[in-house]
Amino acid sequence: MSPHALLVAGAAFLLAGCGATEETAPETAAPVTQQSELIAACVDTEELAEAAEHSCTHAEYGPFESVTAAPLGGPSFVDVSVEHTAYNVTLPAITYQRWTLGYAGSVIFTPEESTEYAFLTSGYRAVRVVNAATNEEVGLECHYSVPQEVCGSLRSAVTADLEGGIDYRVDFAAVVPQAASFLLVIEETGHAHSEE
Repeated sequence: MSPHALLVAGAAFLLAGCGATEETAPETAAPVTQQSELIAACVDTEELAEAAEHSCTHAEYGPFESVTAAPLGGPSFVDVSVEHTAYNVTLPAITYQRWTLGYAGSVIFTPEESTEYAFLTSGYRAVRVVNAATNEEVGLECHYSVPQEVCGSLRSAVTADLEGGIDYRVDFAAVVPQAASFLLVIEETGHAHSEE
């Protein structure tokens, strides 16, 4: 299998149930894993709304950092672990001959403490979280569509329980016509934000 075919297959795997609509879902069957099934909508949204509201401040006022994600399938050294930072992430293109089919890439996130985290983005992106050392997928808890009245800059969030001090590879994918770049803010949702 060519490297291009592997990238396309990897992106199709990410998109198999992580926000892809019926019009954009690939016709071929992707391997069934926890991440390729549809992620349930979050039921308890009070903490997520607070996290989104706090993250919105960073999405609108910074501090900002621009990063280019590593190509999907290879090692990633692009770190997005600095707290209270809005990352402008650019994903590498997935191309076939002269056509751009979509964008996919990986970043590394190392949480300071063990708790639930929300990965908030300015657009809808397929997301997969993997323990970088063991290559084991971390189950995403739920998906939260950020209401416009909570934050106009962030549209979507997925949550996952992560262990402090562990490096996690976070894979993102998007299909054309979605843009290659998006805003990412990672926020703890496991406790109140009153100290911030």
